[in-house]
Amino acid sequence: MIARAIVSRLKPAGYAATAFGHRALARAGLSRNRPPVGIVIERADWAIRWWGTFTAEEANRIEPGMAQVTTDPACLTSGIVQFGSQYHWVAWRRFLSPRCKFVTTFFHGKPEDGPEVARHIDAFLKSVPKLDRIVASASLARDRLLRWGVPGDKISLIPIGCETSRFVPPTPAERDAQRVRFGIAPHEVVIGSFQKDGEGWGEGDVPKPIKGPDVFLAAVERLAKRNPIFVLLSGPARGYVKRGLETLNVRYAHDYAQDRDALARLYHALDLYLITSREEGGPMALMESMASGVPVVSTRVGMAPDLIADGVTGALVDVDDIDALVRRAEAMLEAPDKTVMTAAARNAVQATDWSVVARRHIDDVWRPLLAR
Repeated sequence: MIARAIVSRLKPAGYAATAFGHRALARAGLSRNRPPVGIVIERADWAIRWWGTFTAEEANRIEPGMAQVTTDPACLTSGIVQFGSQYHWVAWRRFLSPRCKFVTTFFHGKPEDGPEVARHIDAFLKSVPKLDRIVASASLARDRLLRWGVPGDKISLIPIGCETSRFVPPTPAERDAQRVRFGIAPHEVVIGSFQKDGEGWGEGDVPKPIKGPDVFLAAVERLAKRNPIFVLLSGPARGYVKRGLETLNVRYAHDYAQDRDALARLYHALDLYLITSREEGGPMALMESMASGVPVVSTRVGMAPDLIADGVTGALVDVDDIDALVRRAEAMLEAPDKTVMTAAARNAVQATDWSVVARRHIDDVWRPLLAR
């Protein structure tokens, strides 16, 4: 898969001296032959892995030899160690070298999400003194950390990135090709949902409530009463939604795209992307939809309030407000001209291009820590 290919390219073949200089490397306890930043990703070929590989790839284009990615934090014994998941950080924090400077992202999570998450948040907050920096992907996450007493000077607000050169609006021929591929009739309205919303990495018949698959099905049921709905699914663990669509007698297809180019092509078939989550860090599909010229209706979660100006670059509704989801979705589908909104959305999402995200990590997080 493309993520694995990127990981192999990022393994350092020798660290070239960068603008940090040899003295900065020495202060960080590093030689010239290894990157000063190690990014810890998860083994699953999904969002955390993509976040880490693309951040490192773009950082290395800006500062050659700056970062490497690994699934084994034990191999990182100096320099900056940045975890792509605060859950992973909490699990590993006791086993890491004290010579390192520690950074973690904080994408999502709050005690109200359930007892297990509440226990994790408690453990995470106890670990904050050991962290040199926390990267929040969204204003909602940053403000939550501040309310919990995390010092503001430890928090950097940096969005999750998007490959804006890969996710682009389709030509008419590209749109037609994807719809023909899935047997979508010309009159059918295609709603996309590419987020993992089932437990585990198998069929996903047990839903993850924070992802709102029950809300998604409820909204689709009502939309299908007035529109010929076709649902296009991607991603792992979608069993709960698939069974629900079958019960509703709503036509659908599920294509777990095997690489990022294949995923980008799936967006070409869509008329609307619907985000019904109760909690999110992004999701990445938000940025990918906006970059691909697909109108978005989203609950106020994750990065949606940061990127969507309601009524201008998409639509925002309150969590669990099915009435509003259906109303805004129908209004968007019935709009005679969506090009102004989709163009504004694509312009807004440029701020999340991976090159921008990587530069923010270098300037706001890594460079200041290495200079200490």
